[in-house]
Amino acid sequence: MLALATMTLGFGTVGLSARPAPQAEANATRQLAIVPTIAASRPKATKAEARSAYLLAYFKDETHSLYFATSPDGYSFTDVNGGEPVLAGRAVADQKGLRDPHIMRGPDGAFYLSMTDLHIYAQQEGLRTTQWERPEKEFGWGNNRNLLLMKSHDLLHWTLAKVDMASLFPAYAKAGNAWAPETIWDPAKKRMMVYFTTRIGNGPNFMVYSYANPAFTTLMTEPKKILEYPRPEVNVIDADITKVGDKYHMFYVAHEKPGSIRQAVSSRIDGGYVYDPRKVDPENVAAEAPTLWRRHGTNTYVLMYDVFGAKPNNMGFAETTDFQTFRNIGRFNDAGSRMKATNFSGPKHGAVMAITPDEADRLRGYFAR
Repeated sequence: MLALATMTLGFGTVGLSARPAPQAEANATRQLAIVPTIAASRPKATKAEARSAYLLAYFKDETHSLYFATSPDGYSFTDVNGGEPVLAGRAVADQKGLRDPHIMRGPDGAFYLSMTDLHIYAQQEGLRTTQWERPEKEFGWGNNRNLLLMKSHDLLHWTLAKVDMASLFPAYAKAGNAWAPETIWDPAKKRMMVYFTTRIGNGPNFMVYSYANPAFTTLMTEPKKILEYPRPEVNVIDADITKVGDKYHMFYVAHEKPGSIRQAVSSRIDGGYVYDPRKVDPENVAAEAPTLWRRHGTNTYVLMYDVFGAKPNNMGFAETTDFQTFRNIGRFNDAGSRMKATNFSGPKHGAVMAITPDEADRLRGYFAR
């Protein structure tokens, strides 16, 4: 996050002198609905159905908007809106751009979507007069204020909240950013825990957690550091936490060699993660934004990550059953890879969630109308 022509930290390689084409207005296609309350949009109960399908949420640098793709088997993914955004960043974000979507299902059956409110090309596209929201000298590259928190019962109608962590908590009044939020249910506290990357001013990035209110419209507890990295001067970003058995597995990025993606394990959700210096992704170029998901009916887990060091960028995948060895299964549409993106390319910083075939059909039907 330095004032250089090309940046490689946090959101992948960004050539500021060679930005993507300006964003097309995303109102030409159907969009997800933003509603004041989701109570009325709760779908009718249907027969019990296995969550054997998958939903991929991702964004693109070219549009700074949200996309959905579904898969019946966890190998071949098809964008539900023909490769067009399902939600325009300009419609929901203060910076007119969103990044880093994470989606999960809560124990209440609702869906929780969290994203970064940030547009890294806003000056070039005429959306603001300065390169960043605040001065880079004091707050660093890509500085932003808001987390975007959204909640739905049907994947179609969503509430929206913009959460300014720096304004909520005096200890973070000088926070330089709020990046890559993810959400997980804390069974002990019976609350949704939101964890994300931040920094103080222009200092090194680190990861914190806080608890959301039930409506998922704000954070209720002062953020606390969730991982004690042995070298505090190192930028540490992009946590993803999954409970596997009785342990919590955190995958994250540490910007030092060996890089990029590492794993830490704890018996607690909110700390105690044991540092392991080993690199777990099989890539020979830079990767970030790890996310973990399980293949239905198996004990195989898929580690997905944004290979921003590839040209063009792509998603990479590795499988594990023991969390010690990670077998490279390739990138989307690479020769020999089973992982396919049928009608889209260039996805960035995504997350995969298990859904039912009916839920996948409902999404596709909504955007086909």
